Amino acid sequence: MVQAAKVLRLSKQVKAKPLSEWGSVAVEMLGTQTRIVRGKQYFHRVIECGDKGEPLILIHGIGGHAETYARNLWNLANNGFHVYAIDALYHGFSSKGPRDDENRTERQAEALADLIQALGYSWAHVEGESMGGEIVFAFGLNFPQMAGKLIMNTGGAYDVDLKRKDFKPNPGGGNTLAELSRASILTPTFQTVRARMEWLVAEPSRMTDEMVNIRLRLYSFPEVYESIKWVYRVGQGGTWAQKMKYTEDDVKRFKPESLVFWTDKNPGDGPDYGKYFASLLPSAKFYNMLDAAHWPQWEKPEEHDQVLIDFIKGK
Repeated sequence: MVQAAKVLRLSKQVKAKPLSEWGSVAVEMLGTQTRIVRGKQYFHRVIECGDKGEPLILIHGIGGHAETYARNLWNLANNGFHVYAIDALYHGFSSKGPRDDENRTERQAEALADLIQALGYSWAHVEGESMGGEIVFAFGLNFPQMAGKLIMNTGGAYDVDLKRKDFKPNPGGGNTLAELSRASILTPTFQTVRARMEWLVAEPSRMTDEMVNIRLRLYSFPEVYESIKWVYRVGQGGTWAQKMKYTEDDVKRFKPESLVFWTDKNPGDGPDYGKYFASLLPSAKFYNMLDAAHWPQWEKPEEHDQVLIDFIKGK
């Protein structure tokens, strides 16, 4: 019998400023350092913030990049973490290979371990959003000795064959994401990329033109574009759907302390999906953010950060 997941409750009320008052990505990243870190197997683009505290690595979703976390870097650093937002393997300006379609997530988890060692740590806390959550799950299974506390943000369960199938879906599921993604890759214009990125947020106005232009600029680099086409399986035939690599038995052997971080408006898989996944993990908590979709770190940055702070610090 599956036991209910423990719910994370925030230690204090979060005061949020209007999203219109947030600066540009460049403004929010003032004082941070962007660099290439070379590990034994891979090279990694990181945006680093802070110079002390426990390491906290932040990983974006599919097709994304480190700037996803522009609004979170300084707050997390000011709360005692040495923060690294990264371009995941096959994305942005990190390594583009070797390509391993059958074990892509495992290679990305391997690259995460490579980065932690290259930064001089033996372990790190990690949050992954969407695809990043899948990387975090694979990392926790395969490198538990290197895992601090792990956060799976609107992801982690997507390549797990869950026994329960009767989850109540939210709008935006099914083939919607696949169709928007293909359009944004086959014809990368401002309109197609913006449509893809509006899928990430609960209200279209929450996605800025600047963030759309950052992604368009990334796609203008041939090596980035070709790698993202491969990630999305565009032009390769077959289906975009993921193969189920793990079972509930795999979930139950997950060792690191973890948090499944979901939202009430996550497209497709609603909060009962995330809560069920959290209930399977041996040492997990669950948090459901209200009035947010697939990018809670961008839509409600202050609340997102407080969730991480309270979970990691055990408050």
